[in-house]
Amino acid sequence: MKQWMIAALAACSAMSLHAETLSITVNQVSADGVGDKVGTVSVEQTPYGLVFRPSLQGLQPGIHGFHIHTNPSCDAAPKEGKPSAAEAAGGHWDPNNTGKHGEPWGDGHLGDLPALYVTNDGKAEQPVLAPRLKNLDEIKGHALMLHAGGDNHADHPMPLGGGGARVACGVIK
Repeated sequence: MKQWMIAALAACSAMSLHAETLSITVNQVSADGVGDKVGTVSVEQTPYGLVFRPSLQGLQPGIHGFHIHTNPSCDAAPKEGKPSAAEAAGGHWDPNNTGKHGEPWGDGHLGDLPALYVTNDGKAEQPVLAPRLKNLDEIKGHALMLHAGGDNHADHPMPLGGGGARVACGVIK
């Protein structure tokens, strides 16, 4: 019995060591372009969906909108004639053309992720689950975005959950 338990634990450990993960470098962004690195987010494929595991620091405490954006760029680009942080990333990833922001488990943009919590010391380390995203390959070639404010996962009273400015971004390769 003891040998069986040891073998089972070893097998589970080996499976988790070989689970495919993506590591995304995340940098501050501003209207001037891409800035300093704030950390990484690893993404792991599970039977329940993709798990995003942030290891970020130097952020403003509180709840932040967290999304996958359409284009694989974190560069500043014009918005209404003025440079805008990470605007080259485009909007929230919406391959099904729903045209609406929603919960990560709902029927809105596929890029709508659970909000990210940043502690009082500026760190984000709490993993979030995206249950509608099943495969790492489907998110490659997009950008991961952190917004200044929270996200109510609706288009009311403000569009796109009211997350506001783009403050950190990473290209998903």
